[in-house]
Amino acid sequence: MKIHKYGVTLKRITEEDIELLRQWRNSEQINRHMEYREYITPEMQKQWFDSINNYNNFYYLIIYKGDKVGVINEKNIDRSGKGTSESGLFIANKEYYKTFVPLLASLTLIEVNFYLLGGKESYIRTLRDNEEAIAYNKSLGYKLCEGQENVENQLYVLTRENYEQKTRKIRKAASRFTDSDYPNGYVLFEPHDYDLGIAQKFEKVVEKGELPVEVKIKETPEGKVFYY
Repeated sequence: MKIHKYGVTLKRITEEDIELLRQWRNSEQINRHMEYREYITPEMQKQWFDSINNYNNFYYLIIYKGDKVGVINEKNIDRSGKGTSESGLFIANKEYYKTFVPLLASLTLIEVNFYLLGGKESYIRTLRDNEEAIAYNKSLGYKLCEGQENVENQLYVLTRENYEQKTRKIRKAASRFTDSDYPNGYVLFEPHDYDLGIAQKFEKVVEKGELPVEVKIKETPEGKVFYY
């Protein structure tokens, strides 16, 4: 599964990616911003991957111009009707720390969640002393949840309405990175996504016709493309 918009590709991780993620996650530059800071072994990483390799957890490599930049995710997705999920992001490639790429990746993930996956509320957790991350999340429209003021790992929530209102100018500026063939981006499902059953479940969401956008489908040599 690949998502592409704003010049950024989000590639859903496969087992071949998890060792790279483990090295990134164990690095001091990433680990110090995480609630869980114990060393992750290859066995622990494989166990983690097996637990999230399903339709309720989408973890992606962020790829920009061929470079692997970091990881972004929507996890613990409630498909039963509430439409809630929890998001996370970390940038591992130092060349992209102070660039616009993390923002483009966040915009891409949020829009797929709200427009194509039927998401209604996205939650994110941020350590209370991570001022840079807090400012970043607020710029996307996230708001601190009630009763979280004194919590160490604070919970924020984002709705589609807040996102659209807060990021109107940001999305307009980001639109210059879009591709002419798919100006609103696309989701590509490859054969292995059908083997896992992920693509079929996504298609059922589209078929219901309850999404805020009209989704179109195109067959390509790589797989089936969904766009709007």
